[in-house]
Amino acid sequence: MNKFRTLALASLSATALLTSAIAIAEEDRTGWPSNFTIGTASQGGTYFAYGSGWSNFIAEQTGVSGGAEVTGGPVQNMALVHTGDLAFGMTTMGPARDAVDGKSPLAPGMNMDNVCAMFPLYETPFSMAALASSGIKSISDIKPNARIGFGPAGSSSDEYFPKMLETLGVKFVRRNGSWDDLGSQLQDGLLDAIGFAAGVPIPTVSQLEVQTKVNIVGFSEAELATILETYPVAEFTIPADTYSSLSEDSRAVSMWNFTTANCDLPESFVYQVTKLTMENNDRMKSIHQAAVTSTPEHLDKNTFLPWHPGAARYFTEQGHDISSAPVKN
Repeated sequence: MNKFRTLALASLSATALLTSAIAIAEEDRTGWPSNFTIGTASQGGTYFAYGSGWSNFIAEQTGVSGGAEVTGGPVQNMALVHTGDLAFGMTTMGPARDAVDGKSPLAPGMNMDNVCAMFPLYETPFSMAALASSGIKSISDIKPNARIGFGPAGSSSDEYFPKMLETLGVKFVRRNGSWDDLGSQLQDGLLDAIGFAAGVPIPTVSQLEVQTKVNIVGFSEAELATILETYPVAEFTIPADTYSSLSEDSRAVSMWNFTTANCDLPESFVYQVTKLTMENNDRMKSIHQAAVTSTPEHLDKNTFLPWHPGAARYFTEQGHDISSAPVKN
């Protein structure tokens, strides 16, 4: 009975996607791009895994060729979407706010006002990992001049995590690189810890766990209070079942992520991309479990990026409140 029910549900899902694809084929495609690229981050991180699967799904359903591009992360994505070099980009709201306000480290003084919000992604926890052999189980265990990797230069982790640790009195030597590269350096003893800003489970950490013993380093209650008071972050709990290395929940902090679009993209194109994404959350969760929060209930997490008219049309038609941010004129 369960087998037949599963097959029936799968058939219904496939039929729904086919019906959606037919409807899209009949949509007015005036001005639609012949291809699109989404800016993610380095390989081994959640952005790349999520963005690669999402771009393949959208390409499959719309018939528009698309793919994910490895970038330096949110800061660079904001700049490339603003200029139109990327159609879409994934960003954390901290770097997005800086870019809109003309405070991007890539282009100080330039207000990146041609970047529009599409839909919420997930919260990015700021978490740390170290090899169990290092003896680092907590922030206070980090010895002076410890070598800590913070991801690609200009990424959310690189922009905010070093400042957080400095606020907590940690003295360290800063290292940058892709998550895959930093994971290899940690395993080889060239790093003492890695400070991640990525949706959990982080592929690099999960891969390390298969090969060696890892400590997930959380904040103490006092450390958490200090960080929450000082930075634009929210409290976040990494559930114990996220990693095999955890025996109990771990304290962390987080920032929200959104997918953005170049504001000049055709309204009908962005409308269909948003519709496909929002109405196929099961498919999105099969790409990455962080997509569990890629739903309209989190639209209010955007309070400043203007909504792309195509995304705004979809959410308004569905009765969702988008008043937390303006719609691009």
